[in-house]
Amino acid sequence: MKEQCLWHYTSKEPALELAPLRGEHTADVAVIGGGITGLSTALHLAEAGVNVRLIEAGNIPSGGSGRNVGLVNAGLWIPPDDISEALGEKDGEQVNTILGQAPAEVFSLIERHGIECQATRTGTLHMAHNGKGEQELARRAEQLQRRGSPVELLEEEDCQQYVGTRRVRRALLDRRAGTLNPNAYTRGLARAAIGAGAHVHTHSPAKAVAREGDDWQVITAEGSVRAPRLVIATNAYTQDHWNEVRHHFFLGHFFQVASPPLPDEVAGDILPERQGAWDTRTVLSSLRRDPDGRLILGSLGCGESKPAAFVRCWADRIQQHYFPQLGRVDWECTWTGRIAFTPDHTLRLFEPAPDILAVTGYNGRGVTTGTVVGKGFAHYILHGDCSLLPLPIRPAKPISAAPLWRSAYESGFTLYHAGQCLRLVA
Repeated sequence: MKEQCLWHYTSKEPALELAPLRGEHTADVAVIGGGITGLSTALHLAEAGVNVRLIEAGNIPSGGSGRNVGLVNAGLWIPPDDISEALGEKDGEQVNTILGQAPAEVFSLIERHGIECQATRTGTLHMAHNGKGEQELARRAEQLQRRGSPVELLEEEDCQQYVGTRRVRRALLDRRAGTLNPNAYTRGLARAAIGAGAHVHTHSPAKAVAREGDDWQVITAEGSVRAPRLVIATNAYTQDHWNEVRHHFFLGHFFQVASPPLPDEVAGDILPERQGAWDTRTVLSSLRRDPDGRLILGSLGCGESKPAAFVRCWADRIQQHYFPQLGRVDWECTWTGRIAFTPDHTLRLFEPAPDILAVTGYNGRGVTTGTVVGKGFAHYILHGDCSLLPLPIRPAKPISAAPLWRSAYESGFTLYHAGQCLRLVA
């Protein structure tokens, strides 16, 4: 089982060979971070004729934008009524509306720019793993249907035909959603942004950010860029001491494993319409298949810090629980990405300093949320209007005891997975 991200070596969008930032440059807007958020910002600004220059510390993509499950999800992690309760009625319903439309924004960009990312539009499946989970899905379905969302609660045989297992009796099908190869999608956004006129540089980590008159200056090892407006889109990969975003999330991880391609005569009844799926466990399991027929399983936690035997044991346990008809599976590869968590499971949009925009706290919903936040940032810079953002830009309080949150989450994930391996948890 190789330590290698499946999405990198199956991407139909070619890798981009881009130069580091060298010398001194000026721009209307500088963007730090070449993931989905930063590239969406740069693309929408460049399409409006803005001189935008983006720097990325590694390749595109090198972070979570290319390493996630590839679910094109609608909404946030928590149900819509809970969002309104956490954020207030006005802000909560703005989140529900804009992020409910987010999959359509992603698919529109894919179509408009011809991004070869193996996108599907057959929806996603939220699967109940027990009776309590079935009740939770009924609650979510009612809340979403009340808001006019095209979701359907699948029961018994209908559910089993969609998922391919008798272990699940109820699932929530969200027809707004779908799947893609996240690495290819991110590369496609970069290609589109460059085609629209954005200047994009890789292997150019920001060493410092300083105020220079009315501008912000971003300094790298070999150059600098000055601009009156700055967007920080580093999210879960924020580490530098100068970057205030690091105080507004606590770090988590998500690991995945992928099988070799499985022939249809063996696995054709598993997710036959290629929906992405996840279950209602507190420490969830994700399930999907790629266009070549691989089975891809994932869960919360840092797989790269655990022995390969532990990860393989967990994958075997989940596969045998849901899909015993496969027999023994030889896992092809495994990889881990980072997640920016917040205690209330909602994102944060704020200005850490005048003329700087920042975002974090996607809580595992980065493909869609990052896309619409980038579009919203561009609209806000151009028009001073927050109407396309999921939330208004307002001051944010740092998260207290972030290292303790991180340690508690990771320890809980590890214990749960150990319980699964030992068959103490179903």
